[in-house]
Amino acid sequence: MKRSLRNHKMNLSTLLTLLVTASVILTLLIHTYSSYHSNKKSLVNTYLSLNYSKAEKMSDSVESLFNSMRTSLESTATFLEKNEKMSDREIFDQLELLRNSSGYFNSLSWVDEKGVVKAISPVSIGLKGQQITSGITKDVLDAKQPVVTAPYIGPSNRLIVLMNQPLYEKDGTYRGMIGGTIYLQEHNVLNQILGNDAIEENGSYYFVIGPGGRRLFHPESHLIGKSAYENPVVKKLMQGKSGMELVTNTQKIPMLSAYSYIPSVGWGIIQQTPYSFVHDLLIDQLQQLLMNVLLPFLLLLLFSIFIARRLAAPFIQLADLVSHLAQGKAISQTLRESLIKPHWNREADLLTKSVSIAFETLERNHRQLTENATTDSLTGLPNRRRMEEVLKDWSDEKRLFSLIIFDIDHFKSINDTYGHRAGDETLKKLADTVQTVVRKNDYCFRYGGEEFVLLLPDTDITGASKVAEKIRGQVEKINLIPGKTITVSLGLSEFPLHAHSLSELFDIADKALYQSKTTGRNRVTVAST
Repeated sequence: MKRSLRNHKMNLSTLLTLLVTASVILTLLIHTYSSYHSNKKSLVNTYLSLNYSKAEKMSDSVESLFNSMRTSLESTATFLEKNEKMSDREIFDQLELLRNSSGYFNSLSWVDEKGVVKAISPVSIGLKGQQITSGITKDVLDAKQPVVTAPYIGPSNRLIVLMNQPLYEKDGTYRGMIGGTIYLQEHNVLNQILGNDAIEENGSYYFVIGPGGRRLFHPESHLIGKSAYENPVVKKLMQGKSGMELVTNTQKIPMLSAYSYIPSVGWGIIQQTPYSFVHDLLIDQLQQLLMNVLLPFLLLLLFSIFIARRLAAPFIQLADLVSHLAQGKAISQTLRESLIKPHWNREADLLTKSVSIAFETLERNHRQLTENATTDSLTGLPNRRRMEEVLKDWSDEKRLFSLIIFDIDHFKSINDTYGHRAGDETLKKLADTVQTVVRKNDYCFRYGGEEFVLLLPDTDITGASKVAEKIRGQVEKINLIPGKTITVSLGLSEFPLHAHSLSELFDIADKALYQSKTTGRNRVTVAST
């Protein structure tokens, strides 16, 4: 029995071969696994954040538009109340002026307290003189207060929304209302904002949900007007919530969805990207990673096995080292220094060198993986993950710094006009241009899409404003796209002057950027203290 056990014991060559093989393969698997999950989390968070940003900006635009519509109706109503003796013709002229100058409404009407249509623009609708006795318009008239109706099918078989403003005489007598209708599927300002039916190359698109969970705008026209209430995101929108999450839509497709509620009208914007796109990106990155490291690992494995099989004597030190590696334990500097010392045995010396090469290769690949995880592949700039690391360090140090958020004005039109490849080249040229302006110790990050973030250490808001203005002027002067002037809008904030938390600091800078956008673009806006 003892002889049988002795004969089946593993010799040192085989043992070392198995240990080296297991170590190299496990290391490769661990690196691949960790890289996959790290990139997966990063990509999911990036696309959710990007979609939420788009949905929020769209909802803000719609909110602002409806406020402007309400203001225009109030102004018209106030004017008519101050001029009670205006004729029906003069009132019609006021309605016609408002409709043609603003582009907000497809039609405008004055309906008196009895439901008689006294004036309507355009005349071609043909309702002048008719009395409204029932329906949603009658309900709104009888309510005697400002209302924005839920979308409904009007008499002309159009999907419409009615916004009204009541009219009163100076003594408080109710005179009727001014009503503006918006045809959701015809030309108007709202349709220009929301009626984009394009689906991006990555499958991303947005759609609009109205009260009750019905689709008001959707790239698939046959779904417009149909309920999407089974979608969990739609249910949350109907509860007045905004957010972002991975969901399965009504077509059983996993989506990275972001949603933003519009309080003034009870609508919601949903921007989503198919999860399959992120999954495909991850698979491509994994394949690229394996292509880059597989050959070095394979050559290293073969070489290590070859050396191991030539060993004829026990090597306690090397066995201990490989055991540490197989178990994932940290390798002390002392042990590594003892490893690289020459051995009296020729085979041991060769094995020592090969294992040393192995560790150097692993460390180099680890550094490369780390760099890839924190670098934007398109522009070569550090990405959002690296930015968060720098911000955390500076925040912990209570360090003074300024933050600049900027993006390319009308970037979508560049992609639409010149193609996404030209858009990518524009982003790269912009990154190169900014690098020529900032100092060596400044950081420029690609935040996502066409948005960039610049961190200026030990720089107050005054110095940051000069840098921002220099960037703006430099971008405007150069030809990022031949024959077309490209501009950027910038928003600035300072830490800790404007905020003591990083999220608040970002929000403040983003609001400043939004102000630059809304006040004409191609400008620098400093956050107010």
